Amino acid sequence: MHLPLQTLKIAAAMALLATTAHAVHAAQPLSTRFNADPSPHYFTTKEGGSFYLYATDDASNSGKYWDSVTWRLYKSKDMRTWTDAGVPLDVTVFKWARPDAKAWAPEAAYRNGKYYFYAPIGGDRIGVAVADDPAGPFRDARADALVDKARDANAGDEPFDPAVFVDGDGQAYMYFGTRVPKVVKLKADMASADGPIRNLVIEGLPAGDPKKAYGEAPFLHRRGGTYYFTFSTGWPGQIVYATGTSPAGPFTYRGVVLDYLKISTNHQAIIEHEGRSWLFYHDNLLPGGGSHRRSIAIAPLEYEADGRIRQVVPDPVAGK
Repeated sequence: MHLPLQTLKIAAAMALLATTAHAVHAAQPLSTRFNADPSPHYFTTKEGGSFYLYATDDASNSGKYWDSVTWRLYKSKDMRTWTDAGVPLDVTVFKWARPDAKAWAPEAAYRNGKYYFYAPIGGDRIGVAVADDPAGPFRDARADALVDKARDANAGDEPFDPAVFVDGDGQAYMYFGTRVPKVVKLKADMASADGPIRNLVIEGLPAGDPKKAYGEAPFLHRRGGTYYFTFSTGWPGQIVYATGTSPAGPFTYRGVVLDYLKISTNHQAIIEHEGRSWLFYHDNLLPGGGSHRRSIAIAPLEYEADGRIRQVVPDPVAGK
């Protein structure tokens, strides 16, 4: 049987796409303690450089809802072996918050010789704490919330899932929100809004797939001159991405980073270190786990020559 040359070329191209468009990795929990909503960073202190991972502490919730009141910190020198560093802070740091307010997906940033912790509390406010060391102790950087649904125009129905990005010109941005992505500029003090809260525009979402919409978990990183905006599409959600030429958008939909997992939520973050990129996400990976008892995992993140992200494919069997 002889196939036309053009058919052979198409088949070869499809085979190449199949081998390069996806990156399979062994899905392994980084801790035996339930945790979720990763916020990874590489910080250099007087003790040297280490990776710090702030997380929602699923191990201390009721098992029936995300109702923990503390966050958790993990440390590593190499991203392979992680040490549980305990509780960096809890909601009682913020005197304006109820002591039983829910402590959800955290964020952290370094600037001005200080470490800033962005704390979504109770599902309707975002606080900010500050410390001299990434492990704390943290203190409230303000006397009130940085974002407050009851106070701030355009804060959205659920102002949580903060993600902070500092651009090369020094301007800081905080992304947050469910169903409608929000962004607000931060002043140099990292604890004050610098202008109004705005809606982010994502163009080109597939019209034929109503599930391809912004849900939650916004995150921004930059690679070269391109800004990558990743987010979850909902409950359950894919992790997808869009790109743009400005941290304020607009962004154009590009594709899937991580497909649906057997869990009701997902939340991602991306860290770049020494020329390599890594995707942090959570899944159901430990015995007794599930949608309220999640586990953070890490996967290499790879790009095609044209800047497209290769879809990450977890293999939980290989991780055992």
